[in-house]
Amino acid sequence: MLTSGDVVDLDLGMPAGQEAGFRHPAVVVTAQRVLGAEPSVVQVVPLTSVLRRFASEVELDPDPGNGLVRKSAAQCQHIRAVAASRIDNTRGNVGRSALLQIREVLGLILDVPG
Repeated sequence: MLTSGDVVDLDLGMPAGQEAGFRHPAVVVTAQRVLGAEPSVVQVVPLTSVLRRFASEVELDPDPGNGLVRKSAAQCQHIRAVAASRIDNTRGNVGRSALLQIREVLGLILDVPG
């Protein structure tokens, strides 16, 4: 079963315009109570190793817990829903603190009252 904050590998498909695409790791941001029901679609934020320092991105350092091999950025501006069947592998988990940072940025992007 997936857990909120999991770093997963998946194919995001052919990108259009400036979308994230192709094969990438991503962070699962779906609420744990939803994941507990094993949904067929989950929400993810793609990761990139190209660090642009955008306000819409959260930088993550690699560590054994998250399974990242280089410093990466969670591209919150690229949040998307994907079929759970697209997920090939779970590398690790970003942890509570990083997940909260990602969700905070998502809240700003989506204008969710905080």
